[in-house]
Amino acid sequence: MKSATLHGPNSVEVSERERPEPSSDELLVEINACGVCTTDLHMYSGGLTVDYPMTPGHESAGEVVAVGSDVGGYEAGDRVAINPSIPCYECPACKSGRENLCTDLTSLGGAATHIIEGAFAEYVTVPAGNVEDIGDLDYSTAAFAEPLGCCINGVDQVDLTSGETVVVIGAGAIGLLLTQLLETSGAGTVVVSEPVDERREMALEVGADHVVDPIEDDVATAIPDSAGDVDVAIEAVGLPDTIEQAHELTGPGGRTLVFGVPPEDATIEISPFDVFYEQRELLGTYSLTPDTFARAVTLLQNGRIDTETLITDEFGIEGLEQAFEQMEARDGLKKMVYPNQ
Repeated sequence: MKSATLHGPNSVEVSERERPEPSSDELLVEINACGVCTTDLHMYSGGLTVDYPMTPGHESAGEVVAVGSDVGGYEAGDRVAINPSIPCYECPACKSGRENLCTDLTSLGGAATHIIEGAFAEYVTVPAGNVEDIGDLDYSTAAFAEPLGCCINGVDQVDLTSGETVVVIGAGAIGLLLTQLLETSGAGTVVVSEPVDERREMALEVGADHVVDPIEDDVATAIPDSAGDVDVAIEAVGLPDTIEQAHELTGPGGRTLVFGVPPEDATIEISPFDVFYEQRELLGTYSLTPDTFARAVTLLQNGRIDTETLITDEFGIEGLEQAFEQMEARDGLKKMVYPNQ
């Protein structure tokens, strides 16, 4: 089978290797769609510490082609979305329902303590408990279950109250998923800050109430002028400056969520007195849980989230490097890879 392997920073090679066989508790899934994530890009560029060589790809969906001897409830031909996060289910975090914080987390092609072969390949093996049936949902839509599950986990962290005003900084694919999810979750007003014209237009198309160009406008005044006080600010870029900007936008009782992946050595400055006196919170969110993954599939099956608008470029597996290059140039939005085409 074909797979795309990272051999070092900015080095990806598509080659043939033996098709894996599922163990007794696993499924073998033929990958029909896999989204390209910013995490994949960080692995490709060397921005995240990983052990090369490795096969990335963790936003995937496909068809079951073989079933382990101890697996019930699935058979060849079933159509599934894959949750790439494999927790131990034994540590305190897992037992408390926070499987994303598992101290021994394994990821299929994503960032975790342990990384196994990912979904930029024609076939992968996956534990039977890490898939959700998708029925007749398009594979390219179902591949959004993982990033949408991450978004649901993030929105859960901020304890959103109906009618609150939320700012999303960054209108990449994640920012646009968050924009839609916030509307579905009851946000009163959603404002998106984004410097790229086309992305601001898309933010309005998928449900933002207001958009701001941070290059042309003073975000600190433009957002309050258009939307009033900010209850929640979500940073979906991963830069220290925009994290500080998000935190500064919120008022008393405000919550700031760091969703974008910052550099591992990044630092920011905040006022501890403001945190104390105004009860302002700075929150993080990492990955997803089995629960948020299942909820994401339900939202996608019921048409609550528009994914088709977000897919701007499609590739066979040989086009993965081109997808990375486009992402580095901020060209387009979601890149979708079809390993079996």
